[in-house]
Amino acid sequence: MTNLEIAHQRLHSQSIAPATFEKPVDVVAWLGAVQAQDYAAAKWAVGLRMQNATEADIEQAFAAGAILRTHVMRPTWHFVAPADIRWLLALTAPRVNAANAYYYRVLGLDDAIFTRGNAALVKALQGGKQLTRSELMSVLQKTGIATDDLLRFAYIIMHAELDGIVCSGARRGKQFTYALLDERVPQAGTLERDEALAELARRYFTGHGPATLQDFVWWSGLSTTDARNGLEMVKSQLLQETVDDQVYWFSLSAPPAKDCSQTAYLLPNYDEYIVGYTDRSAAIDAARTKDLDPRSNVLFSHTIVIDGRVIGTWKRTLTKDAVILAPNLLTPLNEAETRTFATAVAHYGAFLERPVKAKFQE
Repeated sequence: MTNLEIAHQRLHSQSIAPATFEKPVDVVAWLGAVQAQDYAAAKWAVGLRMQNATEADIEQAFAAGAILRTHVMRPTWHFVAPADIRWLLALTAPRVNAANAYYYRVLGLDDAIFTRGNAALVKALQGGKQLTRSELMSVLQKTGIATDDLLRFAYIIMHAELDGIVCSGARRGKQFTYALLDERVPQAGTLERDEALAELARRYFTGHGPATLQDFVWWSGLSTTDARNGLEMVKSQLLQETVDDQVYWFSLSAPPAKDCSQTAYLLPNYDEYIVGYTDRSAAIDAARTKDLDPRSNVLFSHTIVIDGRVIGTWKRTLTKDAVILAPNLLTPLNEAETRTFATAVAHYGAFLERPVKAKFQE
């Protein structure tokens, strides 16, 4: 496999080329989890992989609890499927808590405070209540837990998520709420640890492959030993190919990726196509993209992909009547690229159900 073939196959396995899913939960479950600290961008990441999806469809699924947003795998938010949230937390929460340990100490947080906080959250949220962050800050303050420091509050709530006490509720206007996980998602069957390792490895390599063990370690937050054990348990279900001394694993059932050489995609920041790998060279020419982002890291930018490669970034501005999309390109688009870029812009507009106008730099 060449880098280009790896890129094309990843577009296919991630259900970008072509989009195949009909429900948001199917996208999230297929990928295992979808990074979602930028909520608006994460909704597009899901919608991009669906047929004829709108932002309202994703919002409705989130409000109904058909997809959940919580901290899992790495210390950041992810969309997860309700059926997966408990085994994912059981498998990865200890690693996230270990990564957070320094901040727990600095912020004066210990097991006694977490226990008191969890009890207060359960009491406040039981009966189907969904409360905002500011409301939960008041709840904790009334129990004697200081939450004046927003970072301290954030880590208390994250720990409650990792304990399986709370998860996302429906949004109230633009504000996020929290709900009790046991009420949002009734108890379901759990996986033994080895079963969970195998299942996460299977999801990752079928939904992200071709990918390496090191890619899986980064994405999952697991130790190298656990990640290797998970891969070992499912490798009979996967194909492998060695490229430049790196072993890539991908699905046995994945058909050859379609020709996407003349197809453009507008990807959101932190999209799984970019963030899902520790080695991103198949999609990103670091030397060329360095000037696109002052931080020299396109993870923080919305990207334009043609032929599987990042050829620019984009930003959006919301106006009263439309969305203005401003591309920042490595090189000017040729005639064919201009047409496929226009198609991608129209696709994004259909998702937002608003006119989107591309405004190129002079």
